[in-house]
Amino acid sequence: MRKTIFFLLALSLIGNAQTTHFETTFASIYDASLSEGASYQWLDHLSNQIGGRLSGSLNAERAVQWGKEELEQLGLDRVWLQPVMVPKWVRGNFEYANIETSPGNTINVPVCALGGSIATPAAGIRAGVVEVHSLDALKTIGREAIQGKIVFFNRPMDAQSIRTFEAYSGAVDQRTKGAAEASKYGAVATIVRSMNLRLDDFPHTGSTKYDGIPLSQRIPAAAISTNGAELLSSMLKLNPELRFFLKQNCKNYPDVPSHNVIGEIKGSEKPEEIIVVGGHLDSWDLGDGSHDDGAGIVQSMEVLRLFKKLNLKPKRTLRVVLFMNEENGLRGGTKYATEAKRKKEKHYMALESDAGGFTPRGFSFDCTDKQFQALQQLFPILKPYQIREFTRGGSGADIGPLKDGKVLLAGLRPDSQRYFDYHHAANDTFDAVNKRELELGAAAMTSLIYLIDQIDLP
Repeated sequence: MRKTIFFLLALSLIGNAQTTHFETTFASIYDASLSEGASYQWLDHLSNQIGGRLSGSLNAERAVQWGKEELEQLGLDRVWLQPVMVPKWVRGNFEYANIETSPGNTINVPVCALGGSIATPAAGIRAGVVEVHSLDALKTIGREAIQGKIVFFNRPMDAQSIRTFEAYSGAVDQRTKGAAEASKYGAVATIVRSMNLRLDDFPHTGSTKYDGIPLSQRIPAAAISTNGAELLSSMLKLNPELRFFLKQNCKNYPDVPSHNVIGEIKGSEKPEEIIVVGGHLDSWDLGDGSHDDGAGIVQSMEVLRLFKKLNLKPKRTLRVVLFMNEENGLRGGTKYATEAKRKKEKHYMALESDAGGFTPRGFSFDCTDKQFQALQQLFPILKPYQIREFTRGGSGADIGPLKDGKVLLAGLRPDSQRYFDYHHAANDTFDAVNKRELELGAAAMTSLIYLIDQIDLP
């Protein structure tokens, strides 16, 4: 009851004198981010000097050391590395595939191995193709039709869905589970339509999972570009007997050591309560991971830099975490939450940026009903900065393990209409990120954290 009363008092203050304070502070945050921000320069180095940061790779470890050094230069109260064991998967030589309509007549199509996939035999695999649009279709078709064939999962992301992450969720099971399910019916390989809303020639990678299937029973899994998928589907209608050739030599290795990178500013009034902001430091290897998730990394670092530059004293301890291994294991996020629980740390809020460096539209919150009702009274303060979408829903994969029914989890929600053009593909590069949009996202994150740090949520 007392906490609710104090919160209502805080709201009354925000409605009067404190509103002016927030307006002035937000203006200074946006001015500093847009006129003298560090996020774009950081991203330039991370993307162009280090590059793709596949978990377990040399580049991933170079990124860890870079992150630690940059955070140390900010003059934070503490910077450290948190050890975590991560998977090591290597793509090897780039993949090759073609459609064979008759002996000697082939058409090359763009493909890439899915993360965690096994290799094909050295000579590759050439087999007939069975096209399906769902995992359940495998049951309908049955083993007799699938045995010895390549299963082609060709369910597009739903173009009618305005919320593109929902379209992604509605299609991604064929990538993550397709190989495991198809192997049960005797398939020799799977190819999956890329998770992409536009038609282009970029295959999009991503993780595939074998769900405990013995190594001897696993089959290779690859993504095919959306243009390639359209071509293969149309050719199958004309010639169901065509064959598909796939060659890839990726390999899984034993787990290797890596680190989360952590830095913090101690709280001035409630240092025992922790606010986390972060993204994932690893990326896939086809591009340089600028949108996924270089943008989230540098925006999160910028939050603490802006607090230091503007001499904003957080009441609670403000901590940035550069998580390792979100893409193919979530080991970093899981390890962070495990250690937090072991140390009996109290987390008040966690904010993640992992949806690209596009124009920020708002935030989504994974929280209690009372927390969201309270937050709704604060949201109008951010609307002058075009932060207008405040919804209940997901937050971020890396902060998800912190969920305990008390901690407020939030995710930055940029405009998502172009995100899946780049997600997990070779065109996810520095030149695809707009400097101003990136800096607006960093300013929005800093403003939200400052606002919530100043009040007590129910």
